[in-house]
Amino acid sequence: MSRVFAYCRVSTADQNTKNQTMEIKAAGFAIEKHRLFEENISGSMAAKQRSGFVKLIDRMEEGDVLVVTKLDRLGRNAMDVRTTVEQLANSGIRVHCLALGGVDLTSPAGKMTMQVIAAVAEFERDLLIERTQAGIIRAKAAGKKFGRPPTLNTEERAAVFERLDAGVSIAEIARQFKTTRQTIMRVRKAGLRQVMKASL
Repeated sequence: MSRVFAYCRVSTADQNTKNQTMEIKAAGFAIEKHRLFEENISGSMAAKQRSGFVKLIDRMEEGDVLVVTKLDRLGRNAMDVRTTVEQLANSGIRVHCLALGGVDLTSPAGKMTMQVIAAVAEFERDLLIERTQAGIIRAKAAGKKFGRPPTLNTEERAAVFERLDAGVSIAEIARQFKTTRQTIMRVRKAGLRQVMKASL
């Protein structure tokens, strides 16, 4: 006979899982206390990083049923939820989500639902990437510089070149400018490139 487990999660300390447990009970699931896993942890954390959820998975076996009130109890986003459901399905565990009419997410109908959710998540991700790239293009057009600012300013770089020409060691120059040898070596390399370009 299948054992039924429930996973209830809230994000903040001033919340509790009482409403979720009541909803599960009202849906006709009689969950024994030792099979009810409650957790207070941010939804931004992936399911496999939550200690309570990991303990739940360790307790469950093939043929068991896991009940949640909403999909977001299972993961931080649609892709995480899909991965979690697939891992449970591969272990022979059925997943019921009350917010989706109690559908078993590991059934054919449930798998179709997950595919739609995953497609929406991928669409949202692509939109985010597109907006991010458009923002970068606008910022570059407005003259915004990206990346880490140079360690040495133009005058300091010129002074480094002078010392290098005078035969001062890289280590000594680095000490004088309170920077690393790698920084001085990069300045030297950049200077050599400029000299080569000028000679062409």
